[in-house]
Amino acid sequence: LGDMADIDFGDLLDYLALDPATRAILLYVESIHDARKFMSAGRIAARSKPVIVIKSGRSAAGAMAALSHTGALAGADHVYDAAFRRAGMLRVFELRELFEAVATLSSGQTAAGDRLAILTNGGGAGVLATDALEEHDGRLAVLSAETMAELDAVLPATWSRANPVDLIGDASGERYGKALSAVLLDRNTDAVLVMNCPTAVVDSLDGAKAVVECLESRDRMPAFTCWLGETATIESRRLFAANRIPTYETPNEAVRAFMQLVSYRRNQDLLLETPAGDADLPPPDRESARAIIATVLAEGRTMLTEPEAKAVLVAYAIPTVVTRTAADPAGARRAAEAIGRPVALKILSPDISHKSDVGGVRLDLDTPAAVEEAAREMLAHISARLPKARIGGFAVEEMVSRRGAVELLVGIADDATFGPVILFGQGGTAAELIGDRAVGLPPLNPILAG
Repeated sequence: LGDMADIDFGDLLDYLALDPATRAILLYVESIHDARKFMSAGRIAARSKPVIVIKSGRSAAGAMAALSHTGALAGADHVYDAAFRRAGMLRVFELRELFEAVATLSSGQTAAGDRLAILTNGGGAGVLATDALEEHDGRLAVLSAETMAELDAVLPATWSRANPVDLIGDASGERYGKALSAVLLDRNTDAVLVMNCPTAVVDSLDGAKAVVECLESRDRMPAFTCWLGETATIESRRLFAANRIPTYETPNEAVRAFMQLVSYRRNQDLLLETPAGDADLPPPDRESARAIIATVLAEGRTMLTEPEAKAVLVAYAIPTVVTRTAADPAGARRAAEAIGRPVALKILSPDISHKSDVGGVRLDLDTPAAVEEAAREMLAHISARLPKARIGGFAVEEMVSRRGAVELLVGIADDATFGPVILFGQGGTAAELIGDRAVGLPPLNPILAG
């Protein structure tokens, strides 16, 4: 599409969505010009066929390369990620994944969940698959007691008695078939990965034939295969391909394919969600909120003070803690007396956004006298450290203590490409360091926010 001077992604998605000869759509994306058009066309296309996306420019250096290549600014990558999910698309990160995903999704399999059972004749391969599953946020299936009993009846006494199911190195085709038959009926399993490590005592092709026969004879859950090796596994892989059973060269590739199926199913479910309107919410006091914003802008500021931000939240019926402002330490003492409980003390300054970094926060102050003393110390410390900072006084807030509570962060931003986005994650002083956050495009409901 080049610089998309005339035809863009939206046009192409509209066309390919209705093209009967197109079974899947693969996109390479550097940037998107018309987000609304892209999302509308993408959602329609994703309802009828898989849409798989690989986006470059994820890193700062990559974004600059994309800028020089296309002349368009690549937006924040995590926002693109949220947009692709919301449109029902599957995102991948390597070209090899792109084509693997096409093969996986075109197999006709669907995953009801992320619980995977692993069958293998090599314990090491099972461990590698387990590591890959955890890295991709999947779960090992916990096999039911009935399944364990069936496996006990058909496997050697030395089998692993756990998932991954180690069939032992001399596993014959018959053993593969019986073990797979038992696992396919397990109610705690959403998919099964069958692996084989070549040995000198058993032909790998026998195991492959048993797997194909077993999967043909019943309505099956999603199944993936991984026959390790090169020349010794060529016929086995051809057999799987001929029977439309996804097969992969390594445990990581097989697990990644399973999780692609899981992610695609989740994104398809999100595609069907329609958030309700705000009819049940109390009407916001927009005039009060606008007046606060207007005052801030008139003063040439781009950031609200904490009391101003809380006043905006109150205007939209969002509960906040009791907060009073004070111009000096004596006023902070009076504010604490009015609140009448342990309080937090925070510096107010249009030049200080991260108060904790400069000693501008004190917590759990039990008495008004302690508040006044802390305010004097805070004022002296910050004046010495940041002599040019404008000090507007103090905010005195009631302390809220709840057993087992977690400090969270909620943010709203206006992305240059997709517009309003909501950020949610772990809060506190280490929030930026930990980076535990999720991004979504409004409007949201509990399912979309999950």
